[in-house]
Amino acid sequence: MCLAIPMKIIQIDGVQAVAEVDGVTRQVRLDLLPDAVLGDYVLIHAGLAIAKVNAASAEETLSLLRSLADEIY
Repeated sequence: MCLAIPMKIIQIDGVQAVAEVDGVTRQVRLDLLPDAVLGDYVLIHAGLAIAKVNAASAEETLSLLRSLADEIY
């Protein structure tokens, strides 16, 4: 099973980008999403942005993941 996490793009340099969620930043690649722009929410899997998602969908998914983490920890 694979898991992709929604993250917000906060910096772009060519096909390299920095994405953020809950204060955590990661270097990611935009090879599959050349039309991605600052502020877009994208699904990140293994360091690669694989799809754009709207902000409401991203926040809903993140809320569910936070709830799950709260139950585990």
